[in-house]
Amino acid sequence: MVESAPKSGPLFRRRLILLASVAGLGLTVLVGGSGFGPQATAPVLADIAYAQGIQRPVGFADIVEKVKPAVISVRVKMDAGGNLMNFEGNSPFPPNSQMEQFFRRFGMPEGIPEATPRAPRNRLVTGQGSGFFISADGYAVTNNHVVDKATTVEITTDDGKTYTAKVIGTDPRTDLALIKVDGRGDFPHVKLADKAPRIGDWVLAVGNPFGLGGTVTAGIVSARGRDIGAGPYDDFIQIDAPVNKGNSGGPTFDVDGNVIGVNTAIFSPSGGSVGIAFAIPAPTVKSIVAQLKDKGTVTRGWIGVQIQPVTPEIAENLGLKPAEGALVADPQPNSPAAKAGIQAGDVITAVNGSPVKDARELARQIGAMAPGATAKLTVWRKAPTCPGSGSPLRRPGRLQAAVQRAWL
Repeated sequence: MVESAPKSGPLFRRRLILLASVAGLGLTVLVGGSGFGPQATAPVLADIAYAQGIQRPVGFADIVEKVKPAVISVRVKMDAGGNLMNFEGNSPFPPNSQMEQFFRRFGMPEGIPEATPRAPRNRLVTGQGSGFFISADGYAVTNNHVVDKATTVEITTDDGKTYTAKVIGTDPRTDLALIKVDGRGDFPHVKLADKAPRIGDWVLAVGNPFGLGGTVTAGIVSARGRDIGAGPYDDFIQIDAPVNKGNSGGPTFDVDGNVIGVNTAIFSPSGGSVGIAFAIPAPTVKSIVAQLKDKGTVTRGWIGVQIQPVTPEIAENLGLKPAEGALVADPQPNSPAAKAGIQAGDVITAVNGSPVKDARELARQIGAMAPGATAKLTVWRKAPTCPGSGSPLRRPGRLQAAVQRAWL
């Protein structure tokens, strides 16, 4: 049975700044020649390239012209009386901890003083982020930490017009939020990508860094499947397009103009961009946004097991090669897994035929399932020793878990 997992706050284990974007990219062009006297005129490189038919580098202007009108700046007002340490939302760290002090220094909302806990409780502060329209009737995606605890949400479009938005729903576990602007049915909008990007693909980040709306930066996909310690469903795309404070919730586009991810966090020892930014993948955004639009909240599958990684030593002991899967430490009583026959020491190697590389992969696959579904689990179990042989029986088996519905 798949049930919904209980809520738990995200725990960040690295210096991650909940988002923003951009730094500039400077290009230096050197023109020179040899064999020319003082009165000679150096040839223009562009003219030479044109004359020789050399293809020039393709820029991103056409793509930007197509997608930039759909990107919005998001500005929120919130009560300063709470523990507001993220520059666009609540701190995930304990009060006065080292990481909270880091966020206060490098990530607090505009207008929040250093001594936030002593600020008047009726004082309103402002924060800003980014977002993008996904439909002509005004639905837009941003980060949960941008609009969390906001008393008002205001968006500014690329043409400079300002609108009031309402929050339709949020999902803290994936840091996504769906907002809605009423009054028009012709907002420019963009599409979420249908295919995953490849490492090395060009990408464009568009957003509102430091309040500088409509800013575009370029880079490549640096890695996929990153776990940054934000939660059990971490599966981030890493990009090197410069991203800074204010780009939270903004889109990352591929060269076809489709959104491959939502910019959410950066790794930064200094507080500025060092070329390591993280975006929520488009498939996750699609799934979460669909539920938020339909119900205003998110439900997730849950099988009720405590799991741990399969180390090489554990795999060798179990006779399992390669060392992949999720080791069940303890199935919870009366949980879907327990009812299906999952035992402590089992290794779950696949869900509905899809391989499980590690514990995080299992959490993502089960969490993506709708309550009410049936999950077929492929399990590697070390069987008792065969009589007279002295060797254990080891073989994979299949177990099924039914589903219960529960709200997060």
